[in-house]
Amino acid sequence: MKIKFIPEAAKDYKNLDGSIKKLVDDKLEKLEKNPYLGEELGNKNNIDLTGYYKIYVYKKIFRIVYRITPDEKDVEIVEIWGIGKKDKMAIYKEVEKRIINMR
Repeated sequence: MKIKFIPEAAKDYKNLDGSIKKLVDDKLEKLEKNPYLGEELGNKNNIDLTGYYKIYVYKKIFRIVYRITPDEKDVEIVEIWGIGKKDKMAIYKEVEKRIINMR
C-alpha cells in the first residue's frame, strides 16, 4: 500500500503544526496497513464525496480525506485529498473544489 498526496493536500500537510503533523503521520501509518479504517463519505449537504473516506485526527478536530485507487500494477494507493479542521465542513468543501478542478 502506498500513500500519495495530491499537491494541494501536500500543502495542507506542510502547513500543519508539528504536534498535529505527528498525529497525522500516525494515522497515515495505520492507513498504509488498512486503508478501510476510515468512514465512507457520501453526499452530505450538497457536497458529493462519494468514493472518498475520512479518518479523524486529534479528538475529531482534524480530518484526513482520502480515496483508494488502484495503480497500473494493481497496487492500491491511498490518495490524500485534504487535511484540515472540521470547522463548518470546510475541509469537505475544499476537497470538493479540488475534485472539480482536477476534472
